[in-house]
Amino acid sequence: MSGHSKFANIKHKKEKNDAAKGKVFTMIGREIAVAVKEGGPDVNNNFKLAAVVAKAKAANMPNDTIERGIKKAAGDQNGANYEHNTYEGYGPSGVAVIVQTLTDNKNRTAAAVRAAFSKGSGNVGTPGCVSFMFDEKGLIVVDKEECEMSADDMMMAVLDAGAEDLKENEDSFEIYTSPDDLETVQKYMKENDIPVSEAEVSMIPQNYVHLDNPEDRGNLERILDLLDECDDVQNVYTNWDEEE
Repeated sequence: MSGHSKFANIKHKKEKNDAAKGKVFTMIGREIAVAVKEGGPDVNNNFKLAAVVAKAKAANMPNDTIERGIKKAAGDQNGANYEHNTYEGYGPSGVAVIVQTLTDNKNRTAAAVRAAFSKGSGNVGTPGCVSFMFDEKGLIVVDKEECEMSADDMMMAVLDAGAEDLKENEDSFEIYTSPDDLETVQKYMKENDIPVSEAEVSMIPQNYVHLDNPEDRGNLERILDLLDECDDVQNVYTNWDEEE
């Protein structure tokens, strides 16, 4: 249950870089538009929208900006049609990379993703070439500063709600579920006033790759940095063990 968090390494998180570059709100705005189109504008009856709104608040997006985004998506039947696409490939030394995108122009996005891999001495592969190395899991993160529960109490609560596992880190709890149970566990936590700072379906590596060569590490970081710069990229997952 305890141990150092791998999550920061599993998901090459974009939030900090994007916040500095002013991009995170654009990304979340697209997610709001897609969630409203798929499930309607009522946060209470649209789990996907509720999850995006929680993400927006965690990123300090103003409430009025969130509300405007929902209203615009609900009333804009002729807006851009965003679609999800996933790319899989290899970085240096066979590091597996999964890139999840949300775009209104597949050709533009594909070119940007391929360029990022190429400039970092990697290559884009065929669908499924690396995803079998990951397990799809629901992940809920609880900030310890916002929650006074002990690890044992948290474990008992979430397991009863249907979670599979809990990992305690220095500043947070990571709760893992099956993708199908994510909504149920998150609702349970909300009903029991357990604060959730992040909730999403994530890709968890089954094994990790160490990069001993500084050139390989530099090339992989270049791939990840270039993917960060692409507005269409939502999430990037790797099996690189950055703690080496």
